Formats: sequence, C-alpha cells, structure tokens
Amino acid sequence: MATGLSKTKWNGKNLHPISENIFDIHLTYPGKRSEEDILATQPTSTSLLWRGNEGNKKTITNRLYYGDNLPILASLLEDSSICGKVRLIYIDPPFATNSVFQSRSQDDAYADTLVGASYIEFLRERLVLLRELLAHDGSIYVHLDQKMAFHIKIIMDEIFGRNNFQSWITRKKCNPKNYTRKSYGNISDYILFYTKSSSYVWNRPHEQWSIERAEKEYPYVEQETGRRYKKVPIHAPGTRNGETGKPWRGKLPPPGKHWQFPPQTLDEMDARGEIYWSPNGNPRRKIYLDESEGVAVQDIWVDFRDAHNQNIEITGYPTEKNPGLLARIIAASSNPGDFVLDCFSGSGTTLAVASQLNRQWIGIDNSVEAITTTLRRFAKGTEPMGDFVSKPSFLAENGTTRGPAELSLWEQLEQEQTEQNNAIMQKERKVIRDFSLYAVDAVREDLCDVLKQWLEWI
Repeated sequence: MATGLSKTKWNGKNLHPISENIFDIHLTYPGKRSEEDILATQPTSTSLLWRGNEGNKKTITNRLYYGDNLPILASLLEDSSICGKVRLIYIDPPFATNSVFQSRSQDDAYADTLVGASYIEFLRERLVLLRELLAHDGSIYVHLDQKMAFHIKIIMDEIFGRNNFQSWITRKKCNPKNYTRKSYGNISDYILFYTKSSSYVWNRPHEQWSIERAEKEYPYVEQETGRRYKKVPIHAPGTRNGETGKPWRGKLPPPGKHWQFPPQTLDEMDARGEIYWSPNGNPRRKIYLDESEGVAVQDIWVDFRDAHNQNIEITGYPTEKNPGLLARIIAASSNPGDFVLDCFSGSGTTLAVASQLNRQWIGIDNSVEAITTTLRRFAKGTEPMGDFVSKPSFLAENGTTRGPAELSLWEQLEQEQTEQNNAIMQKERKVIRDFSLYAVDAVREDLCDVLKQWLEWI
C-alpha cells in the first residue's frame, strides 16, 4: 500500500499543479433550492399539550414535538435559548427504501417513500437548518445505509465544510445472513460524523481491555513491580533544531527524526525506571497497562447491532436503534447539561439515553406511532422481545453464564455488550416526566387519544 509522501519531500518531476478548488465538489440535481430559500422557511405554530413537573422544576427545557420537522426546526431558529446552542445532533432519517414500516403490533409507524433527488433535497433542507442550530463546538451524526450515504456525504461536505468531516463510522447492524443471493451479506450501515468547526467537544471513548488483548498489546512484565507494559520508540518523525534535536546520552535521534521529549525529561523518565535499554544500548519508552484508559474506539463498531438483533428489551418500533450506540455518541460529543437534538426521534432512544446521561434534549417526529411509542417508553420503559429473543451464546443450556475460558472472543463481546445494554435499560425504567409535549396546531387533534393514554400511564 502506498503511504504517500509530503509534497515537500518529493524529489521527482512533472508534478501536476494543485488547483485551489480541487475539492470544491457539489451534487447537482433537479429541485435543489438555495440555502437562502431554505433558511427562509416559515416557522410553524405549535401548541403545548402537556408540561411535566419532575422535581417541581421551574424551567422544563426538554421538549418533544409532533409534526413536520422542517417548519419546527425553522421555529427553533427563532428561539434564542436553542439556536446556536445545540451541542449534539443525532439523526436516523428514512433510508430511501420506498417502503412503509410497521411496528411490532402491525401499526403503520412511518412511510419511507422518498427516493432519488427528492430524498436528497428532503434531507439537505433539514441539514441546512440543523447546521444553524448547532453550537460552534457542536457535532452532528447522520445514520444512513449504503443507498444514500455516499450522496449525503457530498451534501454534508457542502453544508458543513469538507474540513469538518471527522469520521465515516461503519456499524455492524445485524447477525450474518445466510440467504442465497449473488452478493456479500449486507450486515453494515454507516454514520457520518461532522462538526460545526475545528474546535468541538470530544470525550474520546474507550473500550475495556480484554485479558487476551491486554496480554498481546502489553507483553512485558516489570520484575520489580509486576506491572505489565509495552515498549515504544522515544523518537518521532521530523527534524528539530531545539532541545529535542540534540544528543541524549551520547546519541542523536535517528536521521529525519527528533526525541519526543527534551533530554532533561528523558533523564527524569530514566531515573524513574520508565526507559528500557536494549542489550545493544537502544532506549525505548515503557507504556504501562495500568495507566491506559482502555482501547481507543475506532471507526468500525461491531458491538451495537440493532435492538431486534440483540438480546435486550425493545419498544417494538421499526428501525429502533441500540441504546448503547446512542450512549457512546452522546458521551463522546457532549457534556452533562448540553442540548441533544434528534429530529427523527422515532421510538425515543436518543431522548431516553440523553435523559439518563443528564443531557437536555429536543425530539421531533411526525408519526403518531412514534410519539405514542416514545411516551410509552418514558412511562413504562422497554419490554422483553418475547419470541424475538434467542438465548445468548455465552449462556449454558441451564441458563448459567459459561466461564471465560469457555467463551470465544465474539461470545465475550456479546456478553459484555448485553451487560452494558441491560445496565442502560435498568436506568431507563425510571419514569421520564421532565419534558413538554408540543404539537403543530394543524395536527394537534391527532394526539388526543395518545395524550389520554399518557395521562393514564403516569
């Protein structure tokens, strides 16, 4: 694999000149509106249907809206307490499947019938408004599948700026498929992670070390202390003319490199026993396992399959996402007290997890079934999957947990994820009342029966 060289290191000839607009790529399609036109979207009028009083709080900041999210987002742009103050946006919009989705009780949940240019513009209009709602140090995660992710990547480059693209996350969404199709099994979808600027909230997520991985990554044990460690170079690429480019213990850094620390600091590290000297006198730095926060999360996530593919409790809403997935995103890109927004809130997973993690939240959905499911979740939590549940592979036939030595790596991962999800679900059992329920005036009557149910549930 070619790793590439900096253009300042290239000694060859005939380099093609680099245009300043080389990355100025736009997607063109019929019906594409100007940003000015989108930002002029008329706000909608909403009515307050119910207001919580959890803990007798004077100010209820959490909001759940029923209605078309475009004019509701336009309304939020006029709210000085929200506009420019949302720290994190996560959306799981329709995937352009040209299908109608039903809940587990066979009620129509939502229609995903927009495709092609109509779908792209539908999502683009909302992304333009969402950008304005984001704080300067805010982030947005957009969950898509292979049908439209590549188109929307170009659209998000346009809206948020190519330099603010942070990650393309690949998620394993389900178990392997065994049907006979002339293709590879489709078990993944994607999350596009962008920020509003180069300065953004980031709490790096880590996974716990497994014994097997820790022993492989940190193969040495310090005889004096019993601490496990690994050896890493004490130099870094690039020449320096200051202290880090000078000799240390009679040695210069390798050609084209410099010491990671000034010689005085290296002396202090060596005095503490943190430098390993090889038999031929080459220094290496000791990195200790007990000082590690864990394994830094990468951009392939295999441990957050859809709720219907996990041994966890669910609401029964179609396309419901794993609460552990939302917990990772919310913890990584926001802090307690921050606003989290989901304008395709569906079954309310984002809102429930945000509440558990002490974030403020705003949810929007135009499906009566989605609002009903969310309110039921707030009142009663989630429920066992019943006939959807299969016995986890880490359990023995009698229902007891098999010992670690008996489990494969995948079974260990399944056990860890199930335990994490169950912990999240236990927290979710607390009734959520600290929010206000709004509906667009034109459709507020749709929620009459839903509101009656909510009042009975609480």
